[in-house]
Amino acid sequence: MALSETVKLAQATGFYSVVVCWFAFFLSFGLSSNLKKGSGRARESKRDHTALLGILFQAVAYFMVCWGPLRRKQFVPVPLASPVVEWGLALLAVAIAVASVWLAASACRRLGKQWAVGARLVEGHSLIQDGPYAFVRNPIYLSMFGMMLATGLLITQWFALLVASLVLVAGTYIRVHTEERLLRSAFGAEFEKYAARVPAFLPGIW
Repeated sequence: MALSETVKLAQATGFYSVVVCWFAFFLSFGLSSNLKKGSGRARESKRDHTALLGILFQAVAYFMVCWGPLRRKQFVPVPLASPVVEWGLALLAVAIAVASVWLAASACRRLGKQWAVGARLVEGHSLIQDGPYAFVRNPIYLSMFGMMLATGLLITQWFALLVASLVLVAGTYIRVHTEERLLRSAFGAEFEKYAARVPAFLPGIW
């Protein structure tokens, strides 16, 4: 098989595998919504619309990764695309995507009625500290970052992926700060102990 054909095969294998993961990723949220409808919708007690700004930042980051002019033929700036590099990126991207799907599905299932797009509290809201929440306080946001990273490794130039990652982290910070302000107001010292023990987004970093 020619060098270019091997590279194309690696890129195609990684890309379509991650596309399948995207379907599974969205399905996990869809199933969570259906479960909430089936068991009755929780009544909202408090909401903070500041989180919408974070959502906007995250949307911009995803747009940057998928925007046509920033798409790439090869990830690293080398004269010839290397099959080893492309297969390595493909395997890494798929591994990150699979882990992200598992993380999102586990988090949505554990949250149940409490899951929502915006920052809110519901009546009878509980502070979830087990399952994926025992390792990171915002596993869904980490899974979103993972899916963007997996996609970017396959279709985006490295500098665009770097900038998009910074934008997404900024949006995530806004959402985390907003949501955790609500949790602090509701759970006080209990949340502070949880926050001191478990990282917010990236273990070992934040």
